[in-house]
This record gives sequence, C-alpha cells and structure tokens, in this order.
Amino acid sequence: MSPTQLPESDVAVAADPSAWKRFRPALLRLHFYAGLFVAPFILIAAVTGLLYAVIPQIDSAVYRHELTVDHVGDRQLPLAAQLAAVRAAHPEGTVTSIRPPAAPDETTQVTLAVDDVPADYARTVFVDPYTGAIRGALTTYGQWLPVRAWFDELHRNLHLGAFGRNYSELAASWSWVIAGVGLMLWIGHNRGQPRRLVVPDVRATGRRRLLSWHGTLGVWILAAVALLAVSGMTWSRFAGENVAQLRTQLSWTSPSVDTALPGQTAGATLDEATALRGADVALQVAHDAHLRTPMWMYPPTTSGQGWQVAERKRDWPTQYDAIVVDPATGTVVSRLDFAAWPLMAKMTDWVIDLHMGVLFGLVNQLALIAVALAMIVGILLGYRMWWRRRPTRGDRFVLPTGQRRGALSALRPYEAVLLVAVLAGVGYFAPLFGLTLALFVAVDVALGWRQRRQAAK
Repeated sequence: MSPTQLPESDVAVAADPSAWKRFRPALLRLHFYAGLFVAPFILIAAVTGLLYAVIPQIDSAVYRHELTVDHVGDRQLPLAAQLAAVRAAHPEGTVTSIRPPAAPDETTQVTLAVDDVPADYARTVFVDPYTGAIRGALTTYGQWLPVRAWFDELHRNLHLGAFGRNYSELAASWSWVIAGVGLMLWIGHNRGQPRRLVVPDVRATGRRRLLSWHGTLGVWILAAVALLAVSGMTWSRFAGENVAQLRTQLSWTSPSVDTALPGQTAGATLDEATALRGADVALQVAHDAHLRTPMWMYPPTTSGQGWQVAERKRDWPTQYDAIVVDPATGTVVSRLDFAAWPLMAKMTDWVIDLHMGVLFGLVNQLALIAVALAMIVGILLGYRMWWRRRPTRGDRFVLPTGQRRGALSALRPYEAVLLVAVLAGVGYFAPLFGLTLALFVAVDVALGWRQRRQAAK
C-alpha cells in the first residue's frame, strides 16, 4: 500500500472506541509518510520483480543451443572424457562444479572459477555428453544464465553494486510495515462492512473510488507482500546480517554434508588433475545411492576430502539429498538427506524459492506477476489520491498535505512509549528502516517548527 488519507468519518474497530481514535492519527501519519517517500523504491522493486518473473522461459529459449544437444546419442562419454574436452577448450581457471545432464537432450555443465568475470560470477562451459563437442561458454551467476542473471541483479541492486542494494533493502524493510498499517486503517474504515474489505465499491466515485480499489488490492496481496518482504530481507545488506545471525542461533540454516574422509584430515591443496580423478566413480555411486537429477558434483579441493554429490531440485517436490564419495574406494562416507533437515531450514528454503518464482514453476511465476501488477496499481492509486488532495484555489502551485501533526500527543504516555519502542526494535533489526524513520521524524519536526515560526510573525 502507498500514501492514503482516510476520511475523518472512520470509527473504532476495537472494543474501546477511544483506543482506535487515539492510535489512528499515528498510524495514518506513518502510512502517509512511508508511502509518500518509500513507495518509489517499492515501485521499482515491483517493476524489476515483474520483469524477473517473466524471464525464465526467455532465458531458456535464448540459450537453447548451449543447454541442449542437436542429436541424442546411444551412449554418453565418461565424465573424464567430457572434462578433458572442456579443459582443452578452456584451460583457464579451475573446475568448481559439474552438472551432469538431467535429461537425454541436455548438455553437461562444467563451472570454472576464473578471474576475468565480475565478483560472484563464474564461467560455465557446456559440453555435448555424446560427442565431447563444446556447445558454448557463458558467464553465469550461480544457476542463472546471463539474461536471467542480468535481471536478477537489476532487481537486487539496479546494477549499482553494494550501494544499489540499499534500494531493495529499503523496499523490503518498509513494504510489510506500510501494508500492515494500511490493513489496520482499512479495517477501521470499513467497520461493520466486512464485504468492503475484499470487494471494491464499484458505485463509489472520485477519491472514494480510488480509496476502495487501493484498500481492496492491499488486502488481496497482503500475505504475498509480507512473504516477499521478509524473504527479501534475507538478501539485504544490513538487515540480512541480522537475519543470518538469527537463523544461526535458532538452527534454521541449511545443513551441509561433511566432506572429510574417515580417518583423514584436510591437507595440502590438490592439483586439478588429482582432484578430478574419480568423477565417474562418484557419479555412478550417486546413481546407486538413488540420488536423482538435477544434481551437482563438487570435486575435493584438498587431500582428505571426498567428492560431494548433491541433488538440487528446487521446484516442488524439492530434492536436496547429498552424499560424499571416497573416489579411491567408491563408497559413500557421509550422507545427509533433505528429510533430516530441520523444519525451519526447509521452510526458509521454500520461502526463498517461492520468492524467486521457482518453487511451483509456471504457477509461481504467474502469481508473482499478479502480485507485482497489483502492487504497481496500488501504489499509483495511492499517489493519485494524494495528488487529488492538493488545494485547487488560487494561482499558486501547492503540494497536497498529509495528516495533521501531533499524532503521538493524542496517545496516552504508555501507548506512545510502546509505539516508539516497537518501531525502535524494528529499526534496530532493520537499520535502513530505523534510519529513514528517524529522517522522516526529523524532517516533520523541522517543517512543523518552520510553520509555527511563520504563523507567529
């Protein structure tokens, strides 16, 4: 939701009407200022998120040549032969992971850590598993190919690096607050009319019609906005660190399989030829251990480590079983099944994949597109309502105004302390929220002081 100015006719929704009347001005002013100044960042996040949601199919079509083979053969080459073909064509960097084909017409993907790509990116080489022919090499970001990676970075930081991450953190930190406060105001506005909470008043005209659609859209997408905001904060620059610490303390982090070989300790760094030995053994053992594609293989980096083979099926039903294979003996020395993950670790992964539009495939994408469009429309309606509040008499241009000042003074002392404490707590956990809220208050106080001085003259 974005800036609104609800009519003065709003009445109480609680058992004590005076409590609502005391809190309503503070909530309305918070919703107004946050919507007015933070909504542009939320609007950008919604637009870039919308673009990101429509990209997966385009990405697959653009890179079809690299992802698939021209002809499906009778027998695939050993991984060792495919790796040799990759290193002959691309000797740069080091091999960090291998993705065997998940379907007969797919290529094998070999990821290289190289120095001539941006930070956090890698080079992925695509090889025909039947002929050993190199189908291409692309700069990738995790699993994402270049087109999807470009839109992913646009959504995360507008291609402005670490500084750009502030915009998405600001949007994530404030959107659930704006939506939650907006819901309380909307319930108060429609007391005794529950149908009006979820069904717009098509008979209304003018600003009341705009308000009806603005509030109804907010109710429709409230849960989705909260989920996107909370999950988005896990990637944020400042709040993300607090989220990571909280997850660690509560054991909500995704567990990892131990790659150490029994009776051995990590020793010297392995040269690549030694590290890649046993790739075919590890793949066969993974199949025998009933691991399913898509899966990734990670060679050992030091002596005393085994090959890690891990499922990574992010669409429902998800698969994340992982094993460690001793390449010398062909035995599984460690195993961690997804079923053994803590429930909250699973939930965290599911929520993140839901945010990224991969958990439920096309249905997930369509839902994200619908939510993004609703957010865009809701924000624009909010600004339209704000603009229609501007004075129209006289020749001088005057911006619309918001709710009157002095909202905290309407509260009882303990209520004001409680409200400030809650906002301060949220601000401590989400620093950009706290910083911008303090800035809003400072600007508001300065404007009020200026108006009082002018009135006194």
